Amino acid sequence: MPNSSFARETAEAPDTPFDVSLRPPVFSEFSGQAKVRERLELMVEAARQRGDVLDHILLSGPPGLGKTTLAYIVAHAMGVNVKSTSGPMIEKAGDLAGLLTTIERGDILFIDEIHRLQPAIEEYLYPAMEDYKLDIIIDQGPNARSVRLNLPKFTLLGATTRAGMISSPLRSRFGMTSRLDYYSIDELGRILERSAGLLGIDLESDGALEVARRSRGTPRVANNLLKWVRDYAQVKAFLSISRDVADSALTMLDIDSDGFDEMDKRIVEALIVKFNGGPVGVNSLAVAVGEDAGTLEDVHEPYLIMQGYLKRTAQGRVAMPRAYQKLNLAPPPRRVDAELFPEG
Repeated sequence: MPNSSFARETAEAPDTPFDVSLRPPVFSEFSGQAKVRERLELMVEAARQRGDVLDHILLSGPPGLGKTTLAYIVAHAMGVNVKSTSGPMIEKAGDLAGLLTTIERGDILFIDEIHRLQPAIEEYLYPAMEDYKLDIIIDQGPNARSVRLNLPKFTLLGATTRAGMISSPLRSRFGMTSRLDYYSIDELGRILERSAGLLGIDLESDGALEVARRSRGTPRVANNLLKWVRDYAQVKAFLSISRDVADSALTMLDIDSDGFDEMDKRIVEALIVKFNGGPVGVNSLAVAVGEDAGTLEDVHEPYLIMQGYLKRTAQGRVAMPRAYQKLNLAPPPRRVDAELFPEG
């Protein structure tokens, strides 16, 4: 069976011109994440009233929820530029110095996957965040010398899919830390209707809700599904995208009514059939389905846990009642207990 995962390919793919073209440029056009958006708007307004630079911000949450989009919205609201990079790309202090010495006062340094910064790079980042100074060691051995660079006051905006892997010293230097959660179907429906308007697609409201229902609570997935549904409707000569058209298009893509792709189905099936419902470690589960353990934890598990299909325990992953219902199976007698399968 091929290792097929629409969710993984969408979440891990770099931003394309299609993705960038659909990003809302201002807070008023950004749907969902009401609490996070309100906090950011307040911070921006306060900084602008003082004529000051925005404090450092850390955004966490599963991929595709809008962390990068919010970084650019914040920059637009502050009237500053964004320097964008990712944790794995900063391999040595010189890479960090090259980024920081080219920014101007108030600019935003956006570091995606900031939890993947090397510890040595983090050490260089601390004085840059606190004192806006950067100490660089030049040469090695007896010729080694330290050079201090004065930096303009800037804002570091970090994004991560694994907040727990960020060290405490780094986390404590952010003025605000917020987590982005999955979107509701109505919020995704509004996002899809906006995207359809930008793309010139005739999307009916029930068609938008059908796509939203299968989008795993993630705008990036929703917009990619919309692109597929548009192509389907074009080739099949449908003038507008109704619920039935969206259903046919997504069924052809093997995205079921619960938003499951092929890999989600394999995970639930392996957990129940191969491991008798668990508990099982993530590494063993990853081997059983032919997927990377990190991808399981970052892309698939959060959605499956949120929807009540599996549960993380100290002993490992355990299938929940809804997972058995998904496969039309009855839970084994030994798993019927008050914690996992409450009465009723």
